[in-house]
Amino acid sequence: MKTNLKSLAIIAFLGIFLHSCSSDDDATPALNAPEISDFEYGSGTDHSTDRVAYKGADIHLEATINAEATVSSITLVIHAHDVEPGEGEVEWDFEQVFTDANYLVINPTFHEHIDIPAAAPAGEYHIELLVTDVMGNSTEVEGHVQVLDPITISGFEMDESVVRGEDFHVEFMIDAVNGIHEVLVDVHGHDLPVGEGEEEWDFEGDFSEKYHELTEGEFHEHIDVPATAPVGEYHIIFTIEDEDGNTKEYETHIDVTA
Repeated sequence: MKTNLKSLAIIAFLGIFLHSCSSDDDATPALNAPEISDFEYGSGTDHSTDRVAYKGADIHLEATINAEATVSSITLVIHAHDVEPGEGEVEWDFEQVFTDANYLVINPTFHEHIDIPAAAPAGEYHIELLVTDVMGNSTEVEGHVQVLDPITISGFEMDESVVRGEDFHVEFMIDAVNGIHEVLVDVHGHDLPVGEGEEEWDFEGDFSEKYHELTEGEFHEHIDVPATAPVGEYHIIFTIEDEDGNTKEYETHIDVTA
């Protein structure tokens, strides 16, 4: 009889213990994965949110993170989206895992500035932001940013040929987000023979004063060709430099005739 009572007591105790453990488990629900909101990015110069950035500058990124468990890492990936490097350009991809102390908390705010190489190709880039907490939960948001040249030349028009002793006309639009610093023009011949009564002609013109510090300007000039210039094909280089030291070159040719 006593043995039966002991057995019943043990069974009852185990039942109460297991029920208590089950109740404790039910009282501690699983924590939710982090939430990412207000993800914004753009030119770092003015903390823009227009999703546009410039080569040779930085991109500003910011996001609000709501995390029930402590964040263990934040991973940022930026890679080109069908962008082909041109001459003098180098393919650019960026990836970094952020484990700074100010991020390894509950509900951190992500805020970084990432440098874009001046040699990176312009075009559309894909952005991924991944947040992981100490429980192994993770959340990712994605977006796209347009990386642009800080200096662009558009609407270029120039005479194809010019009679020596006259002038040729050139016009184009300059857009420089950092402001125009210099506008230089270099004209030189391609090993042209110099005949009797002719003089070798090279032209170096500085038109900076008229356009200095403008972020948008229309280059509209007439360049004189000496009457003694040898006839033939001349190479022309237009060089634009902005206030941050970035440069843009545009090359073309013109025929000088008699």
